[in-house]
Amino acid sequence: MDHSLPLISTLATALALALLMGFIAVKLRLPTLVGYLVAGIIIGPYTPGFVAHAGIAAELAEIGIMLLMFGVGLHFSLDHLLDTRKIALPGALLQITVATCMGAALALYWGWGWGGALVFGLALSVASTVVLIRALESQGILGSMNGQIAVGWLIVEDLAMILALVFLPLLAEWSTGGQSRNLWLVLGLTVLKVTSFVLIMMLVGRWVMPRLLWHIARTGSRELFTLSVIAAALGIAFGASRFFGMSFALGAFFAGMIMRESKFSRRAAEESLPFRDAFAVLFFVSIGMLFNPGIFISQPLQVLAVVGVIVIGKSIAAALLVVSLRYPLNTALTVSASLAQIGEFSFILGGLGVHLKLLPTAGLELIIAGALLSIAINPFIFKLINPLQTWIRSRPLWTDSFEDSADPLRSLPMSTDEKFLSGQIVLVGYGRVGRRIERFLARQGLAYVVVDQDRDLIEQLGKRKVVGVYGDASEPNVLIQAHIARAGMLVIATSDTFNIRQMISIAHQLNPKIEIAIRAQSEEDAQLLKQEHDFAGKFFFIESELAYGMNRYILKRYGMK
Repeated sequence: MDHSLPLISTLATALALALLMGFIAVKLRLPTLVGYLVAGIIIGPYTPGFVAHAGIAAELAEIGIMLLMFGVGLHFSLDHLLDTRKIALPGALLQITVATCMGAALALYWGWGWGGALVFGLALSVASTVVLIRALESQGILGSMNGQIAVGWLIVEDLAMILALVFLPLLAEWSTGGQSRNLWLVLGLTVLKVTSFVLIMMLVGRWVMPRLLWHIARTGSRELFTLSVIAAALGIAFGASRFFGMSFALGAFFAGMIMRESKFSRRAAEESLPFRDAFAVLFFVSIGMLFNPGIFISQPLQVLAVVGVIVIGKSIAAALLVVSLRYPLNTALTVSASLAQIGEFSFILGGLGVHLKLLPTAGLELIIAGALLSIAINPFIFKLINPLQTWIRSRPLWTDSFEDSADPLRSLPMSTDEKFLSGQIVLVGYGRVGRRIERFLARQGLAYVVVDQDRDLIEQLGKRKVVGVYGDASEPNVLIQAHIARAGMLVIATSDTFNIRQMISIAHQLNPKIEIAIRAQSEEDAQLLKQEHDFAGKFFFIESELAYGMNRYILKRYGMK
């Protein structure tokens, strides 16, 4: 159809329909991304009715990619990666390799070339950070050890995909027959350009960006500050593409990383969030426009095979890798559920692959189909964790193969002092809150036993002569090994609300009179737990305890009690 005002009609239609479809998706308890993709399908060329302007939608999608990657850079945490490096780094790299091989094998079986097979496999290997964070938040486990491992895993995946974005053009050059004469020249130029850009950003950007933001912040103008953040994101991305031959996505990612070094990074993230969210929606809508829903009818077996790789193959590979690295079954199932979907990076890789003529258009359609289905069923996969964990543990042979019951850190040594076996405090969780509690207990000279799912952490505590048990506290054997039956108090300091009910139930069965102190995320969670379990103890809320501490400080400052 003719568009008299193509930009306005595309924007208005895309945003309005994304709002409607996103709302319906939320009502159906599906991620909003599913609604945005469906909105794109509705206004795309493969469905009847209004068809949005494809060229304008593609340019808006490019802006969406830049702002998405800028957000990834802003939130890129080296600390999270270092905290979970022993499992996230080897686990993610091996999982990417396994999933890429599975996806590439499918592509080769369908008769695609090696370049297309590699791009297709990589696209299926990387999960969506947006979907993962929202899923972990909805389950209340984002701040838990399992949640942090999943986030660290995704950080490694994101870094691997960023490297893939750098070298995909080189792969395209090689696949077109230029390898005999120009391969090493192109490789050298690529490395030189990327290195030059990174050095300029690290040396100049880290000096210029904080000072620029400081001067703009001094004006007191909120709109100028927001404008400076968006201009930096898009300007650096455009400059990286124009002068260094890099992708918009990679340039925007480095812009976010550099801005994170500034003390205004939190404000930059908050001020740019509405723009990032709006253009991210347009990015997903434009991806939906590229999708032909007829693929579900014309190629149902191919779609099922892709979903099988994403949801089953990749998840099983991740679970086995986590267990082989000596982490509990619960951690393995949480990580595998977190990775059982694909999203924004898959679309970026697929789109670049099509642009470079490495990946056939059918490959991008299969990637989008796999994303739609895997994102839609991901919340239900999380709900299967507890039943699946119970089912596996009901089979001793399976449990022994998943978890090493002979691990010495799973029980207290025979030489443990009697004071740690009777009347002791059992502290579950050794995160930020747990560490503070442990230091307080140590200063007071109280006897306590730490229970945590991080084996390395328990090993380190043992070297400090701190008594600890490694394992999942929602498993009866773990609390039994902590001698919960004779304990004086159970302190649940973990933010993993997923298994708190089981911990309370097990503790009550083994010690009906035990007092329990629980770190709750919200008053709603506390009310639910109180209705389900009648126990002596108290709930502690992060917000209310913070307010209480501030009130105490103010009263003390003014000489009041």
